[in-house]
Amino acid sequence: MSIITKDVLVIGAGAAGLMCAATAGYRGLSVAVVDMGKKAGRKILISGGGRCNFTNENAQPENYLCQNPHFVKSALSRYSAQDFIELVDRHGLNYHHKTLGQLFCDDSAQDIVDILMTECEWAGVEVKLRNEVLSVTKNDNGYLVTTTEATYQCNSLVVASGGLTMPKLGASPIGYKIAEQFGLKLLPTTAALVPFTLHDHDKQRFDGLSGISIATEVSSENGTSFKENILFTHRGLSGPAILQISSFWQAGQAITINLLPEQNVHDTINLWRAQQAQKSLKNLLATVLPKRFIDVLVDEKVIPEKAVNQLSHSEIDALSDYLHHWQIKPNGTEGYRTAEVTLGGVDTDELSSKTFESKQAKGLYFIGEVIDVTGWLGGYNFQFAWSSGVACGLAV
Repeated sequence: MSIITKDVLVIGAGAAGLMCAATAGYRGLSVAVVDMGKKAGRKILISGGGRCNFTNENAQPENYLCQNPHFVKSALSRYSAQDFIELVDRHGLNYHHKTLGQLFCDDSAQDIVDILMTECEWAGVEVKLRNEVLSVTKNDNGYLVTTTEATYQCNSLVVASGGLTMPKLGASPIGYKIAEQFGLKLLPTTAALVPFTLHDHDKQRFDGLSGISIATEVSSENGTSFKENILFTHRGLSGPAILQISSFWQAGQAITINLLPEQNVHDTINLWRAQQAQKSLKNLLATVLPKRFIDVLVDEKVIPEKAVNQLSHSEIDALSDYLHHWQIKPNGTEGYRTAEVTLGGVDTDELSSKTFESKQAKGLYFIGEVIDVTGWLGGYNFQFAWSSGVACGLAV
């Protein structure tokens, strides 16, 4: 097998890898991207319900989980959400804004992949798909990488292989293996931005609520909270608030859900007593929460079957406490199969925050999801992919 010489070889044709490759290619470097998948940008294509939430206008360092909270600052400040928006504007992408700063494609996530592939083409980058990495070795000229199709000699090797999420899309631990091979420390990995499963007794309680969504505020035991919807599923709980809190949850912990974050139950009941005293509590509660959910709480005797004017102070206190501080202990999560990202990975203390180069191995870089940086739900992870890709592409 003949050896192909490149200035830069990128492992992974995802968001970070393609962004890095195009950036490096525009600097006049010879760049190749290898990926074992049939398509480039597979996770991009299924993200945001197929419309790709490609960035968040509010992306700031505090929207990221990382052992070193300062690590993301440099890359995010040097290539911001506005910079990526300018890129897609130049390509004429049609997109729309959502309430929390998220930007989505109007048509299809394929548009984002097309933009990245066009940028790579313009920058002279070769993208080789169905091309699995078999081995990596360091030599006097940089790195020798053997794939199922070729052997590459490169000065700079960029690992943008992603995490362990969505194994059906070809997720692979190759990035972690390369990190370990060259002596970089790894932090434990776990599924994040992922639905919760419930214990059997809770599953039975909420059987029949699948598909019901409630606007809530969900808090973890460490005090982090998110105000968004929860969604009952056949297996447990999902929805934006649950996905967000899953990144802060640890096995065995409970989560606390405020089912009426915009109301004070005491005030609401006092108002009902003044205006609709004869009406039953359950019927009035069904005007502010889904009726099927209220029926479950009635069956469990959480909600007394009384008219509001018959409630005692202690009953009102108990109901207020329940609705504002509903505690539930998940059984676990749905795992990597449905998770959006992987928490943990290559320890950022091993990397330069400016260039993403390994401090141990000169010419070896790690970007995107493979490293210990996890964004909130809402376009933050894509923004870190773009930012880390550009920072690295300017440094290789």
